[in-house]
Amino acid sequence: MDLFSSSWSALLDAVAGLRDEDFARPSGCAGWLVRDLVCHLVIDAQDVLITLATPATGEPTRDEVTYWNVVDAPTGDDPLDALTVRLAAAYQEPWLLKFHLDDVGSAAGRAAGLADPGARVSTRDEVLTVGDYLRAYVLEWTLHHLDLVAHLPDVPGPSAEGLARSRRTLERIAGTAFPPSFTDRDALLVGTGRRAPTEAERAALGEKAARLPFPVG
Repeated sequence: MDLFSSSWSALLDAVAGLRDEDFARPSGCAGWLVRDLVCHLVIDAQDVLITLATPATGEPTRDEVTYWNVVDAPTGDDPLDALTVRLAAAYQEPWLLKFHLDDVGSAAGRAAGLADPGARVSTRDEVLTVGDYLRAYVLEWTLHHLDLVAHLPDVPGPSAEGLARSRRTLERIAGTAFPPSFTDRDALLVGTGRRAPTEAERAALGEKAARLPFPVG
């Protein structure tokens, strides 16, 4: 619960500190500018609010790891991705996006802090405990924080704790561990296909290299 809050707060702070011109820079998400990524974060925050307000009574069907599926590598051509781009363009001014994310994002953070970790909620036609749902989102926040700073080296990135936890989650999703020589950041970037492995990394991965990437969604 604490890591969800700290990861989300760090991401919101990073967006709040962006310059207007940063919104037109590319992000680490294929086909998306920074403004498109920030618009996606608004939608993510809305999803958190909706899920926390959707109680469930059945037994959990997913946990923080099985919540995620390995999906096709993103190309930027998905209809929902294209809708996000159109929505982001409709904001016109970066301050509007900042305001909306701060407004909805702060509410999502407060709702998460007030929620009972043992309660059950429903999303994607699945049932999770609140604790598992929020722990799953640490991976989401960390990956998108990496996306945000991909071409903005002066913007603070995700915390070491968030990177380490997200690496462990990705390894559990993939069913394999990355070599110890990989930093947590590089394991996440290479593991999810956000960048190609170097020759040295490919050699360290050995046969595992053929299984890359493990994009999650």
